[in-house]
Amino acid sequence: MKLTVGIISGSVSIISEAIHSGMDLLAALIAFFSVRVSDNPPDTRHPYGHGKVENISGVIEALLIFIAAALIISEAIKKLSGEPFELEIIWVGAIVMLISAIVNSVVSHRLYKVARETKSIALEADALHLKTDVYTSLGVAAGLGLIMITGIKWLDPVVAILVACLIIYESYSLLRKAFRPLLDTAWNDDEIKVLQKKLKQMSVNYHDLRTRVAGNYRFIDIHVEIPEGESVGDAHKYCDMIEDKLSDEYENLTVTIHVEPV
Repeated sequence: MKLTVGIISGSVSIISEAIHSGMDLLAALIAFFSVRVSDNPPDTRHPYGHGKVENISGVIEALLIFIAAALIISEAIKKLSGEPFELEIIWVGAIVMLISAIVNSVVSHRLYKVARETKSIALEADALHLKTDVYTSLGVAAGLGLIMITGIKWLDPVVAILVACLIIYESYSLLRKAFRPLLDTAWNDDEIKVLQKKLKQMSVNYHDLRTRVAGNYRFIDIHVEIPEGESVGDAHKYCDMIEDKLSDEYENLTVTIHVEPV
């Protein structure tokens, strides 16, 4: 709808939205396959699972948004620096933008909800894609409304550039969030404080606590102190108790415990 109306009307801001939505479609396909792959259980080649596929997907999606923004800015600059241009039936374009904003708002809300429930970076990235589309569609609709009221046609490419700037900002935020776990980044400070509180409630004496994230999978590596007189069997049961209680609190969790006699 956007591409058709953009070509007919000659509006670069509508065409920029069509490019943005095209990237959204490609990103959704990437997210679909990355979630399917990351959900596969560990195997001999990937003993720690496939969770980082989601982060790779998020990085690719962020780069796609950058490309979309670059194309939009390029087209807008050509319009501003070129020959005078005509805009036709722009009211139809404004209606299409509003329809797009409503549809994407509903789908984005649903994706965010599932992303929070499953801790999926791929779904969160796709939700962000659609969220930016909502903002940009509303911005373009407002710009087209101003053009209809004032007759100032150069507002069209200016709105397109503003849309692109918003897209670049959002994609930078996504790129940082998706790329960090590829370097085995620890859980955030608030999550670690909650984890430490849970260990304290279990009366666990420990040191050298390490955490990392891969997609929607979480990992804990910890040294647990146990009286040196305990038998191997008792120590094993104690470690199992810690793992079971933590696994009840966190989905897709892997705990590695090193026993330290004290």
